Amino acid sequence: MKPGSVLIVGAGLAGSLLAVYLARAGWRVEVVERRGDPRARRHIAGRSINLAISARGIKALERAGLWQDIAKDAVRMGGRMIHPTAGAPHYHPYSSDPTLAINSVSRSALNLALLDAAAAEPNVTLSFDERCTGVDFSAPAATFVNDATGATRTARADLVVGTDGAYSAVRAAMQRNERFDYSQDFLGHGYKELVIPPVASGPHAPFAMEPNALHIWPRGESMMIALPNPDGSFTCTLFWRHDGEGSSFAAIRTGADALAHFRTAYPDAVPLMPTLAADFDRNPVGTMVTVRCAPWSRGAVTLLGDAAHAIVPFYGQGANASFEDCEALVDALAAKPSIGEALCAYEGARVANANAIADMAKYNFIEMRDLAGRPAWQRRKKVEHLLHRIAPVRFTPLYDLVSFSTVPYTEAKARGAATARAVSRVIGVAVSLAVALVVVAALFATGAVP
Repeated sequence: MKPGSVLIVGAGLAGSLLAVYLARAGWRVEVVERRGDPRARRHIAGRSINLAISARGIKALERAGLWQDIAKDAVRMGGRMIHPTAGAPHYHPYSSDPTLAINSVSRSALNLALLDAAAAEPNVTLSFDERCTGVDFSAPAATFVNDATGATRTARADLVVGTDGAYSAVRAAMQRNERFDYSQDFLGHGYKELVIPPVASGPHAPFAMEPNALHIWPRGESMMIALPNPDGSFTCTLFWRHDGEGSSFAAIRTGADALAHFRTAYPDAVPLMPTLAADFDRNPVGTMVTVRCAPWSRGAVTLLGDAAHAIVPFYGQGANASFEDCEALVDALAAKPSIGEALCAYEGARVANANAIADMAKYNFIEMRDLAGRPAWQRRKKVEHLLHRIAPVRFTPLYDLVSFSTVPYTEAKARGAATARAVSRVIGVAVSLAVALVVVAALFATGAVP
């Protein structure tokens, strides 16, 4: 279709990248954001869990010509470093292919890079400090208010895209109409950000630990993770239950109590975290939610990214999936003769895949916090990697399919399940053979077999 005008509500990761794509495709783009302009202070407040950018996100950023510069401030993570309660940490690669890795990227830095790229496009207009208060689906248009001045205005466009996050105002407007399905599922766990600062000396200086790994302290019902930053620090995220006894934010409320708990639960981390108590007291507890809805579009208004399908962060695919949305929408707009047909094609390409990665992200929390610390899981991963080396096409592990390929999430989920069944069969055969050998050896030892 011939490019027209588009209004993007939300200047986060997805909204900023979408603005770049559409501007270069000839669209007149207006992006409106409820928060202030972060470019002057070069920092974006809010969630700061580091992003794990992998194959899908890299592909989308390369398409915009941005990945090469962003990669300069990314830290490669080739596997998990598991920290047990007692004993030394041990490393487990993500893939049997040592060249594959995910990339630790600052959410704030990436959002700033995408905003800068959008602002550099001559047919992009950026507006800040304007909160969306309503959507006119027939126009289409959106109404905004500046909370500081009280000024209101209505912006119209040929296409309106809500990229305004898990608590989307555009989606809320859709919910007030009939035949709109919506669900939200809050995780019983919350999160709190902590930090491991750089060090002046040591084997990995300025890093206090191995930098090229995602560090995990799995503790069954809870865990802590640490992702490296270019300055040598680690962004740590503590995932505890909101309520209950033991490792929960209800039971452990103060920094002093947290420090005492860490000495028992995360003993090797305590010497690396000199500001642990202060960080615990200062930083808020965040919530995590899975959002599903359908349809994503009403008239010429559509949803994209977390506004359409917020997921929990345990597969590191939130940004990657949102960037795939951007590509799918831009491709559909280029291929179809009308906005309505394009939005239909866009939804058809993305809804089932969004639901698939939402399911996988929730399961991966169990794997990270509990299974990853178990010897049986670690042995299973070794068998999985062995099969992948022997027959990489036939036996591709789920993690490789999700993080190191761009096959649709639905396909990754199905193929990963098939590989898991194959691994179980191989382990079953191996156990049966081992038992048979033990029995035969016992028979020979007792003289039952001459």
